[in-house]
Amino acid sequence: MALGNQTAVSVFILQSFTQDPWLQAALFGLFFALFGVALAGNGLITAAVCWSPTLHTPMYFFLVNLAVLDMICTSTILPKVLQGLAADSTISFWGCLSQLFFFTWSLSSELLLFSAMAYDRYLAICRPLHYGARMGGRVCVSLAAFVWGVGLLNAALLTGLVLRLSFCGPNLIAHFFCEIPPVLLLSCSPTFVNDVMTITADVFLSGMNFLLTLASYSCIVASVLRMRSAVGRRRAFSTCSSHLLVVTLYYSTVLYTYIRPGLGSAGPLDKAVAVLYTTVTPTLNPLIYTLRNKEFKAALRKLLLFSTK
Repeated sequence: MALGNQTAVSVFILQSFTQDPWLQAALFGLFFALFGVALAGNGLITAAVCWSPTLHTPMYFFLVNLAVLDMICTSTILPKVLQGLAADSTISFWGCLSQLFFFTWSLSSELLLFSAMAYDRYLAICRPLHYGARMGGRVCVSLAAFVWGVGLLNAALLTGLVLRLSFCGPNLIAHFFCEIPPVLLLSCSPTFVNDVMTITADVFLSGMNFLLTLASYSCIVASVLRMRSAVGRRRAFSTCSSHLLVVTLYYSTVLYTYIRPGLGSAGPLDKAVAVLYTTVTPTLNPLIYTLRNKEFKAALRKLLLFSTK
């Protein structure tokens, strides 16, 4: 394709983690294992919740949404990472835009979903008498539709803004997948509007939702401290602390990537941070949200026993 006297880029090259064959093989094994665990763990969550009527509650409804988003995220990023470590690290222009779109969609939706999940826990612990009325089936579906819809709108807007840019070389993306900041660095067109919209979206989706989530958990902690039962306090703190750990890790890494000085640079630290929210967090979510949940483990045990018959 030609743009005036310049040639438009039709293929991008994704930067590898390393050129050492032994280290590449080790990373391939690591990412393959994480990919398998993420798909299996989130898939089991979805199957167990859908199969067990006892888990048809708002908390598990949102957990299924989180599991689906995590599977979309890992399935969007990791197959191409594995391909790059094994053989070919190139990606077509439209393949890059598709990866950028679906990753941005899952990322945006997950940031909003954490706030919805924190609100659900706030009502359950701090306003138990009003929980049934405020978190009915219609409210849950409406919240989920809002989460997915806003995420889709954000992804479509940011991807559309990238589509209007010209790319005439170089074509080496200084990252292991197509993410907005490093892709913008390769544009031959001005990216001021893209930069402003990207930062604005991140401030809203990451910054504001993080503050809302922290506010919800602050109220939860205050309510838990007033509990008379030591067992109840310990159980609530155990659940909330693990959830808050995941949320803090996810929000902080995303904020670092999209708002830090030197927007778009992708050194070793930046790649390590990206691995946290694209691979590690989706893999850990099933463990953190269900490992200490006796109700879920009982439902999962029944599902596994039923599937082996």
